[in-house]
Amino acid sequence: MTATPGASTPLTRYGNRVRAVTPGRGSKPAAPGGATASTVATGTVVTPAATIRIMIVCLPDGLPSQALTDARLDRHFGVSGTLQPRFWASPALWRWQRGQLFGLRAGRPAYCAGGPVKLLDLAGMRHAAGVGASIRAEVWRRVVQGTRPAHPWVVFHARHLADPARYPRERAEADFHQQPRVNAMRMHNVASYGAHRLPMEELEMFQAGPVAYQHYIAATAVCGDALLLPDGHKLAPASDALCHRVTYLEQAIRYLDTVEPHQRLLTVAL
Repeated sequence: MTATPGASTPLTRYGNRVRAVTPGRGSKPAAPGGATASTVATGTVVTPAATIRIMIVCLPDGLPSQALTDARLDRHFGVSGTLQPRFWASPALWRWQRGQLFGLRAGRPAYCAGGPVKLLDLAGMRHAAGVGASIRAEVWRRVVQGTRPAHPWVVFHARHLADPARYPRERAEADFHQQPRVNAMRMHNVASYGAHRLPMEELEMFQAGPVAYQHYIAATAVCGDALLLPDGHKLAPASDALCHRVTYLEQAIRYLDTVEPHQRLLTVAL
């Protein structure tokens, strides 16, 4: 993971280069809201790989709970990570049901790394995340008031990957940070701590509007950044661009809304 000087959070995790079709030459980065893939001066369209920090794993029925340890995640699922207490346990949980949850912690709400869907409060998680997002969106609106819409980092990153020699990463980072709206967010983060900070990687989501941002955060709360299905198939966004994130969330929410109550979910931090 590569940190960007002055940014509150890493801008990207991977530097994989993905080539796509070749449009006309001389194009500049797409306007905010249209940054699914960026056309650069070389005439190559590049889609940077998505940042995957949290993966939700749908466990196969035959896998025993004793096998779910950090040391065995790579063996069973091909991922290297740690169990992450992220889900809320159902407030109606009986004492004898606690053993069915992974890494249950005390508190209200009680967090756990996963368990059967029927014992998780997914609806409560989505509601709480949406409420928090609405407050954060209002803070963001006041912070950036008077500034013009900004290009998200994915636009500059794609341009750098298409031609690293002519457009080095240092220049891409400088161009991103020189935008007034980005500087307004960074100045807010300088004076803020913890949950009050505005994630720089969510710039494009903020610019989509408060309601869209609220729905995005609520869906991400239960879907994470990627979803691994019991048959080994993985759902994940094609890039960090909002349109790709939304496509992933559509697929992931549709799947989770149709799983059986006994289906076990597990959260892994990569």
